[in-house]
Amino acid sequence: MTMHSHASYFSDDILERAKEQLAALIGFNTVSKHSNHPLIDYMATTLGNLGADITILPDEMGKKLNLIARFGPADVAGLVWSGHTDVVPADEPDWESDPFEMIERDGYLFGRGTCDMKGFAACAMAVAPELAAAKLTCPVYLCFSYDEEVGCLGAPAIARHLATLPVPPEFAIIGEPSMMQLITGQKGKIAMRAEVAGTSGHSSFAPDHVNAIEYAAEAIGRIAIRARRYLSEGPFDPDFTVPYPTMLTTMIDGGVATNITPDTAGFTFELRSISGMDPEADLEALLAEINAEICAPMAAKAEGTGIRFDRLFSYPAMGDARGSEGFARYAHLLPAWGGKVSFGSEGGVFEQLGGIPAVIVGPGSIDQAHKPNEFVDLEQLRQCCGFLGSLIELISEHVAAPN
Repeated sequence: MTMHSHASYFSDDILERAKEQLAALIGFNTVSKHSNHPLIDYMATTLGNLGADITILPDEMGKKLNLIARFGPADVAGLVWSGHTDVVPADEPDWESDPFEMIERDGYLFGRGTCDMKGFAACAMAVAPELAAAKLTCPVYLCFSYDEEVGCLGAPAIARHLATLPVPPEFAIIGEPSMMQLITGQKGKIAMRAEVAGTSGHSSFAPDHVNAIEYAAEAIGRIAIRARRYLSEGPFDPDFTVPYPTMLTTMIDGGVATNITPDTAGFTFELRSISGMDPEADLEALLAEINAEICAPMAAKAEGTGIRFDRLFSYPAMGDARGSEGFARYAHLLPAWGGKVSFGSEGGVFEQLGGIPAVIVGPGSIDQAHKPNEFVDLEQLRQCCGFLGSLIELISEHVAAPN
């Protein structure tokens, strides 16, 4: 597959429109702890005024909103353009400008979310007038979710809604930053928290106590052993930079003083899976082993002790869509293949919950995401607008000019 240039589809006016949209989107502080309601209101109004069919999917509290804006007919299989509206915090002291005010400098646009991933949203908004003006032969669903950064919490409702349509979409493009390369796989993740309950007392009587930290360490050791098995036994997919699943402990806490046996401890760990494996079965087997070989001896020594495991969040891996009918329909317009990525996206959610094959194509580099002075290259926005424009042209009905 070769790289295509799509910049010729639209003039510099489209790029200026994308810059204006990006400035507007960056101005909404949508760090995940805040509501995205004002941003979704802005997008829904803008797209609705262009004639899009608007669907709002709120969370249970009504504080967070998903947006689906459909252009084109609803009775044929269509195309999803997907992005998330939330961003990570911007509390680092190294910011050289207000992170929620877009700044242009030397061909780059700076601000929280310029890369991850309001840049893609801005391009979609910039070409929306062309979507509205075109006579589309199939629908385009602009889907914008909440709380992707804290576990892909909003996307499942979008995927399920699309799956229940009389004619669901056949293909999804996730606009995560990929330097406008085609990404055909993404790892899944299960994030877990463990709370360890032991017994305390003066450390000089340690044999009489259930040391929560030491039992936590034993459990963490089992996690490390499982991680080494993935390294040696797989499953493997050489298209990933890390070509096998990973498991590791990421945080640990416990203890109150040097002379007190700790009665509480806690740790978090994660499993990053690849498509084709059963991560739930792997996790269940690990927890069963810990319960039998670590928790049972704790409880035998002191009633009420043990380890409680809670799931923080999870999202599925994204499989390779290159064998799907939807991919085949748009393959000649897709950019050069860039492999598969270990970071998370909503692609697996659309695939697993919506039955919609997905790929990742978006402006900017993941290397700039979640950092102070986050930026996107203007040329990346130009390429993205051109790419989206080529998709519009492909699915537009062309009427011959009169003689």
